[in-house]
Amino acid sequence: MTAERNGLMQTDNRLLDDLARLASGALGAAAAAREEFEAALKAAFRRWLSELDLVTRDEFEAVRTLAENAMEKAAALEERLAALEAAGGKTRKTAGKSTSARATRGRGAAKKN
Repeated sequence: MTAERNGLMQTDNRLLDDLARLASGALGAAAAAREEFEAALKAAFRRWLSELDLVTRDEFEAVRTLAENAMEKAAALEERLAALEAAGGKTRKTAGKSTSARATRGRGAAKKN
């Protein structure tokens, strides 16, 4: 009886070993197929993105930095202009009118003499 059990157990063990090898091989093949599919999908996605003519992250960040700097400079200039106007300084437009008015008066005075 023990010999029969040993023979039956060896058969079961071989069968289980074969099933384990088969399952392991199938899982390995599935993993390889998955990796191959992912690689093909990534390649197709990269081709599609390259056709869209999108900017890179680095290009976007560079332009963003330039825009932020320009806005900061514009805000500083607006503050400076407001401070100058508040201090009684004249804008170029006003200064230009008063200069031309003086020049006109000067010419008129020269003609009268």
